[in-house]
Amino acid sequence: MTVDPGPLLSLVPEQQSLAWLRRGEGFVGWGEAARIETSGPGRFADAQAAWDRICASAVVRDEVDVPGSGLVAFGSFAFADEPGASVLIVPEVVVGHRAGTWWVTTISRAALPGPPDLTPESLPRPPEELIFHDGALSGAEWELAVAEAVRRIGDGEVEKVVLARDLVVAATEDIDVRWPLHQLAVRYRSCWTFHVAGLFGATPEMLLRRERGLVTSRVLAGTIRRTGDDQHDLALAGSLARSSKDLEEHEFAVRSVARSLTPYCSSMNVPETPFVMHLPNVMHLATDVTGVVGEQGQGTTALDLAAALHPTAAVGGTPTDDAVKLIAEIERMPRGRYAGPVGWTDAHGDGEWGIALRCAEISGNQARLFAGCGIVASSDPEVELAESQAKLVPVRDALEP
Repeated sequence: MTVDPGPLLSLVPEQQSLAWLRRGEGFVGWGEAARIETSGPGRFADAQAAWDRICASAVVRDEVDVPGSGLVAFGSFAFADEPGASVLIVPEVVVGHRAGTWWVTTISRAALPGPPDLTPESLPRPPEELIFHDGALSGAEWELAVAEAVRRIGDGEVEKVVLARDLVVAATEDIDVRWPLHQLAVRYRSCWTFHVAGLFGATPEMLLRRERGLVTSRVLAGTIRRTGDDQHDLALAGSLARSSKDLEEHEFAVRSVARSLTPYCSSMNVPETPFVMHLPNVMHLATDVTGVVGEQGQGTTALDLAAALHPTAAVGGTPTDDAVKLIAEIERMPRGRYAGPVGWTDAHGDGEWGIALRCAEISGNQARLFAGCGIVASSDPEVELAESQAKLVPVRDALEP
């Protein structure tokens, strides 16, 4: 490695690894003390119920007492009710870092595992001889799907729909997930870098954070590609902030989040105007929606709130139920856990759940990369294809040697 991504990520072993990191803080874990697998419409509630049973029977000694210390589980949930499997994993060891505080949590039914192998032979290995090819649809076929979505929007079936596409890559040997994790953590420090059960990525979008009664959701919708020229990018940021198409798409997403959180919060702050979030490859319109859990939301966990929010207009569309049905009809690929909630929860109900974007799922020597775009009445299929290609860049580059 020519760069040091930080001490937390350097601890991640090759096998049974878990990660949730941003700007050098967060958690890494390894081993499995328990695994909860769910599916179908009740996947969130079933996972929460199983987690509650684990927490109720656990004996916990937590001298740190911050959100994420003590008993914790990492999770990743399917986007759609069917098909798709969701998972919560309780690691055997967690190393955490937050605001200058470090801790180690050990979770075990019997003997504790030792530290991961940190010999030179165990360091992350770059994939070799990568070959990329189209996933479910070629670029031209996906443009036709976008055109069909625009037509259906014009017919009044939906106001907005988010269409995704995939890209498949194969290497000569099994892909070591630690390699792209390191690259993403270094290049996209403002994003949340994650790995749960083969799904890895760097998401810029915080679906839901619950921390001792305070709730935050970061909404991203509306995107423009960066050029690398600072002056030109500044002009592009201005055009994004004035774009009626992107502002319309963003308003749909913010309205969806605020509407879903209202039943649980005694007060909420929803900014009227988005800000432009700058990432190395793209810029997004962004809004941070915040709230305070009221009496009506007492006992509601971070996972409960994530379930209430999912899917937002940012990854589904508006109206959500109709848009999700349209996705299943014309997208022509299984999303799996792409665009579903990914993150962690603790025994107190606090947690962080991002949306699994800018991500890929590894299976042996292959990986499946995903990108999606919000389609509205004024969308141009060629422009949307270019936007999807820009969104594939982070993970594609992270896999390169």
